Amino acid sequence: MTSQTSTEYETYYVPDKSKLAVCATIGLMLSIFGAASIMNDMTFGDPEAATSSWSIFWIGLFFFAATLFNWFRIAIKENIEGLNSAQLKKSYVLGMFWFIFSEVMFFFAFFGALFYVRNLAGPWLASEGEGGRMNYLLWEGFEYTWPMLQTPQEAIGGVANQITANNGTYQSAETTMAFGDAAAWYKWLPLWNTIILLSSSFTVHIAHMGLLDGNKKKFNLWLGLTVLLGIIFVFVQAYEYYEAYAHFGLTLNSGIYGSTFFMLTGFHGFHVLMGMTMLLIQWLRSVRGGHFTADDHFGFEASSWYWHFVDVVWVFLFLFVYIL
Repeated sequence: MTSQTSTEYETYYVPDKSKLAVCATIGLMLSIFGAASIMNDMTFGDPEAATSSWSIFWIGLFFFAATLFNWFRIAIKENIEGLNSAQLKKSYVLGMFWFIFSEVMFFFAFFGALFYVRNLAGPWLASEGEGGRMNYLLWEGFEYTWPMLQTPQEAIGGVANQITANNGTYQSAETTMAFGDAAAWYKWLPLWNTIILLSSSFTVHIAHMGLLDGNKKKFNLWLGLTVLLGIIFVFVQAYEYYEAYAHFGLTLNSGIYGSTFFMLTGFHGFHVLMGMTMLLIQWLRSVRGGHFTADDHFGFEASSWYWHFVDVVWVFLFLFVYIL
């Protein structure tokens, strides 16, 4: 048996030690703690009391964003200098794969919570099924429907009549965001946001095809249009939230329907904002820096993968939150 050895190895660049990962973790933890404190203040806090929740959130978010900006700037500079080997670029692909997979699991948890509430916990509270045989003792008169326009607390006459779980006052929404409650189909904002987001998936694909063909003008045009559609989506969703709070009485304190609606659509909206920012940075790199070629454009490719992921999540949101 013979073995063959080779003295030819691909040069593999190993960067210097860095504190960027630690800084990113600190910024992310601060922003998450601040966001959780904000929601806790909205539900249980004193409306007139001043808290530092928003300050912690913005400081953490700024620190996290600044760290990522510096980190990606270093990575881009190393690639331009030719330090990134083929093996290192494969590690970038794997890193993006696992990042998107973690995001899939993140949304899976929230969709799982929605499934649990709609199919198990909700009926149990109305004494339906095996799990709710005795719940009429706690929530007498509560009848389960989805979306819930009457909370169990309201069914028994208010928080003062609760035997257990006296941890806040909840008031149901006057109407829902479902298609059946829309004044007219052309006034139903989720429909327009669906058209906008699916169109943006198409435009980013055209931009990718233009880049692969070496047509930078086509790439810049269609990528810029994708970013514009992302911005429009965020503004339409912001108006939807205003409409929900101001006209429909749908808030985070509207029971489990309000909680699941805003958690799912809110986190998705944040991901759209993040994906739009990623694509905007790639557009600026191409227009101002002349970056990307048909053979070297991982920054844009990774951003486009993330954008397609955001589109797929919205399709499931549209079906399970707004339609079914």
